[in-house]
Amino acid sequence: MTFVFPPAPQASVAVRGEAARFPVRRIFCVGRNYAAHAREMGKDPDREPPFFFTKPADAVVEDGDTIPYPPLTEDLHHEGELVVATGKGGFNIPEADALSHVFGYAIGNDLTRRDLQAEAKELGRPWDFAKGFDRSAVCGPIVKVEEVGHISSGAITLSVNGKERQRGDIADLIWSIPEVIAILSQSIRLEAGDLIYTGTPAGVGALVPGDVCVVEVEGLGSVTTTIGPREAA
Repeated sequence: MTFVFPPAPQASVAVRGEAARFPVRRIFCVGRNYAAHAREMGKDPDREPPFFFTKPADAVVEDGDTIPYPPLTEDLHHEGELVVATGKGGFNIPEADALSHVFGYAIGNDLTRRDLQAEAKELGRPWDFAKGFDRSAVCGPIVKVEEVGHISSGAITLSVNGKERQRGDIADLIWSIPEVIAILSQSIRLEAGDLIYTGTPAGVGALVPGDVCVVEVEGLGSVTTTIGPREAA
């Protein structure tokens, strides 16, 4: 096969303890999957059907990276999350079989241009520019299921410049990881290489240039992101 110009490099993230990397196919994110976060966003936390949004695969940012403050926003927010990495595909995956599709778990930060999101909501428009911008998907090294097991509980925290802002427990997810996989696969065929950001606890807030943001998930370690100066035009 030939192309009219060289194709973009394959987006990928590290796998803990391995030289081989995890090729990222697509990035799915679950919206408002912790009750306290739903409340702080002005929504009812009852178990309404979950909803999803996406980010481009090449939005991934690795642990330790410094990223420029993105354009078109004055309100960049952090959202610490547990990330599920899929190792095999499926359509209409039964909930009871969902965890067999998991390759491993990682720590993520769903960076959000909150002012653009608020504007989109007000106008009834999609969130794409608020969520799917360049370098908006922080993802630490994937820890394989063989090493960490399946994660259904454990502390998740986020701090900025050493001060804690977010704290929750994976057990507090409104929709569990098996439920998320099963429901998502009813709409879209999942494949190996997909990443699923499972939602963020309460306490989301703004980041500014110079901030050092650290997300920790019990059993997985931590991921650090530094916000650099605003991206030049």
